[in-house]
Amino acid sequence: MTISIAQTGISLDEFLARYGDDERYELIDGELTEMEPTGPHERTAAFISRKLNVEIDRLDLPYFIPHRCLVRPLGTVGAFRPDIIVLDDTELDREPLWRREPVITRGATAKLVVEVVSSNWQNDYARKYEDYEALGIMEYWIVDYLGIGGKYYIGSPKQPTITICNLVNGEYRKVLLRQGDIIQSSLFPNLKLPCVSAASP
Repeated sequence: MTISIAQTGISLDEFLARYGDDERYELIDGELTEMEPTGPHERTAAFISRKLNVEIDRLDLPYFIPHRCLVRPLGTVGAFRPDIIVLDDTELDREPLWRREPVITRGATAKLVVEVVSSNWQNDYARKYEDYEALGIMEYWIVDYLGIGGKYYIGSPKQPTITICNLVNGEYRKVLLRQGDIIQSSLFPNLKLPCVSAASP
């Protein structure tokens, strides 16, 4: 996915009014960001989404993966569009904006967020990491199928890596997975997804 900055200094209300229904944009620290996903990026996200939906159905959980959803981080001028977000249907009545627009403001509603890394990898590893953690989202996956994140995040030599972040006492604990490793989810404990399959479906 490539990104370009279209406008800066935009307010959250203005973003929601003008771009809330436009999947091409998200707002990060007041900067309007245009997203242009590549084919491999979309294929990777679709593969993971399909596997998660199968597990949701198998366990008959009150969860679903919306086609469009924004996450509004606390205390920031931002609205993120996760590549995949698993929502708890039983929590939606507590969401103040949901009935008017698909915006999530509470970590309890978002059970799992997946970001597929592309040219904007700094946002996934830093900005979104911090905001999802502060919001209290229990599980966050960073799927770096190209191995392009910084060495600080994925190690050296750089290689395709999936970072699984689980919230423990208000802070994310990270596990880095690489080819041959099995993704183990706290939300879906019986899901056994090979890391290489998620990185290269």
